[in-house]
Amino acid sequence: MDLTLLYRGPLASCDYACPYCPFAKRRDSREQLRADRAALERFTGWAAAQRPTGDRLSVLFTPWGEGLVRSWYRRALTELSRLPHVRRVAIQTNLSCRTDWLAAADLDTLALWCTFHPGQTPYDRFLGKTRELAALGVRFSVGVVGLPEHHALAARLRRELPAEVYLWINAAEGQTYTDAEAAAWTALDPLFPYSRHPHRSAGLPCRTGESVLSVDGDGTVRRCHFVPTELGNLYDGTFRPALRPRPCPLTSCDCHIGYVHLETLPLYDVFAGGVLERIPAGYGTAG
Repeated sequence: MDLTLLYRGPLASCDYACPYCPFAKRRDSREQLRADRAALERFTGWAAAQRPTGDRLSVLFTPWGEGLVRSWYRRALTELSRLPHVRRVAIQTNLSCRTDWLAAADLDTLALWCTFHPGQTPYDRFLGKTRELAALGVRFSVGVVGLPEHHALAARLRRELPAEVYLWINAAEGQTYTDAEAAAWTALDPLFPYSRHPHRSAGLPCRTGESVLSVDGDGTVRRCHFVPTELGNLYDGTFRPALRPRPCPLTSCDCHIGYVHLETLPLYDVFAGGVLERIPAGYGTAG
């Protein structure tokens, strides 16, 4: 069985404080960090143990906070990348971490989904990190939230990133774009129209709940991050009987990690080979 798992543990601390970020933020205590580490190590252990089952796994880490500044996330990605039954392991990151740890990973399997946050880190520092990734041969995408004040730096990023690195633009939450504004963002990211408006999803077929699942730190399995109904638990196997095709119960879906799995959209073809790391077909490793 091919399973795609979106893992989100209890980690909620971040080294950035973006005013537009919808994620919950807190200063994690040592106890909370220990709990997150234990939860992640349990998940990684479960993933390693699936090799005899014949399951082929793809994993995207979508933490509320920044994972790669924590050693246990770097270690988890490295270890998972070296498992023969893991097809892809990726994480959403602000790229504030060092990059030398990637030398120990299998870069045919590991990938990064990187977001540039103007106002939180100097442009040249972020661009320098992307050049380090390119020099290492890491597969990665780069993106920016589509706020008007971000456009100039996003355009500069598009000019200065290698052509083979995909630059994505997320429509800002609550932002309405005129056609002219949307055209300016689309000039940087041809796929921006998919982000501009929420996608109608009610009653439509979606891969979540069948081959794509959300997993939290306790192992609770849901179809996706946005539907609270529980399907079972990862660690006792009770989720498996619940796997089946099922329509979306929500009115609409406005987040890429959700709507990319809608069967009514062509995005599995658009992102063939790069769904988890948000890299369209035709783009690839820089360097």
